[in-house]
Amino acid sequence: MTIFRWIMGVLFAITAGGSALCFVLFMMLDIEVWIERARTLRRGAYMAGLFWFNVEVWGRVVYTLIHW
Repeated sequence: MTIFRWIMGVLFAITAGGSALCFVLFMMLDIEVWIERARTLRRGAYMAGLFWFNVEVWGRVVYTLIHW
């Protein structure tokens, strides 16, 4: 599970950081393509975070059921 947490953490950090960078570029340059990219990367960060949460919760449920 530790490897999975690291992979998801790095993926979340890349997408969240990219989203913040794209948003800053949009604020500085006022070019619409940057806000679209920021939104897309933000959705990817949410998706990575929710996927990690689901795997953690359901992994614990399955582990408990197996070792009951």
